[in-house]
Amino acid sequence: MSRPTPDLLISPRWLIPVVPHGTVLENHSLLIGGGRILDILPTGAQSFSDVREIRLPGHALIPGLINMHTHAAMNLMRGIADDLPLMTWLEQHIWPLEGRFVDEHYCHIGVRHAIAEMLRGGVTCFNDMYFFPEATAAEASAAGMRAQVGMLLIDGPTAYAQGPDEYFSKGLALHDAWQGDSLISTCFAPHAPYTVGDDSLKRCRVLADELGVGIHMHVHETAFEVDSALKATGLRPLQRLEQLGLINPRLLAVHMTQLNAQDISMLAGAGAHVLHCPESNLKLASGFCPTAALADAGVNLTLGTDGAASNNDLDMLGEMRSAALLAKAVAQRADAMPAADVLAMATINAARALGRDDIGSLEPGKWADLCAIDLSGLEQQPLYDPVSQIVYASNRSQVTHTWIGGRAVLRERKLTTLDEADLLQQVAAYREKIAGARP
Repeated sequence: MSRPTPDLLISPRWLIPVVPHGTVLENHSLLIGGGRILDILPTGAQSFSDVREIRLPGHALIPGLINMHTHAAMNLMRGIADDLPLMTWLEQHIWPLEGRFVDEHYCHIGVRHAIAEMLRGGVTCFNDMYFFPEATAAEASAAGMRAQVGMLLIDGPTAYAQGPDEYFSKGLALHDAWQGDSLISTCFAPHAPYTVGDDSLKRCRVLADELGVGIHMHVHETAFEVDSALKATGLRPLQRLEQLGLINPRLLAVHMTQLNAQDISMLAGAGAHVLHCPESNLKLASGFCPTAALADAGVNLTLGTDGAASNNDLDMLGEMRSAALLAKAVAQRADAMPAADVLAMATINAARALGRDDIGSLEPGKWADLCAIDLSGLEQQPLYDPVSQIVYASNRSQVTHTWIGGRAVLRERKLTTLDEADLLQQVAAYREKIAGARP
């Protein structure tokens, strides 16, 4: 295959490729062509005709962030039922509102809003689990954003499907519709061990193996979940999943706040991935994922925000800071989860969990999925280590540019693929509907 023609040169102050780990290149440029990274070279070392150059003298350029756990359409329920424990929040507030309002149109607007929020925070790919995933795929594609869309599975009836057969039928149709797409991929998304029975999980495992896709699932989210499973079956949820053959490299296990040494050893030996959501876990008082212990055991750790109804934002820069600080407190070690490790969780580790070798780092041949962060402000000075500054002293308002496949989807804080004014009107209309229906 011939080398694409260069068409864009981005020259930041700092280029942070993530691979090799901890590397920071000062005064280097990224050469892009055909949507992919062609080369990394010292700024000014070569001149290129007919190549547009973007100079970012106060910025760090990093790989686009990957939000590994979202319920994107839930953006329309941001702040609807705060300061409540998980099951009260779900059973008395979220599930009744979902039953009344969630349909395909709701999901289109909620997902579009979530995508806008994530693009403005440097997120270039997200891994989603929610009803009407067809809407999620369509909205991500239209906005030029990468997404792994969950083929949802719950045993009980919802507005989306009446039972396992319909969930599987719709999920497989979704997979077929987007197979081979450069932006949209699919995985199975059984909600949780307590909402999906053994027969459905076995079927899910077989189909995931046949299709070569992952299994994205809430697991060990709360002590109540684990205790209830022990009382009902005599098994911890992870033990049950192991017996069903689901603890394997395809498992994308979300939350994982209740883990013992045996659980961690099982996950590490099987090559499963953990999707850590520190802020949602903190807000719902679900517990603490032992990330340092998991990392020491060799488990691949990634990072997600969860939905805006339980976080209440989709800010991956904020999530990185929370993950770094929480890891230190839980492990009682100041050297647990250094800044470079947390940045890897949000980029290359996530790409590995998704089974993708074409995103997650700034390396020649990969897609040019990029995030530019302005580190020139007063609040970032003095600056000794840009990676540390990004994780511990930056926020998403400093993201000025986001590119996906070399295409600018955020330019100088302005969205280029979404109509912000129209979107705000649609969100406001849903706010009026939902607010009027609250007890």
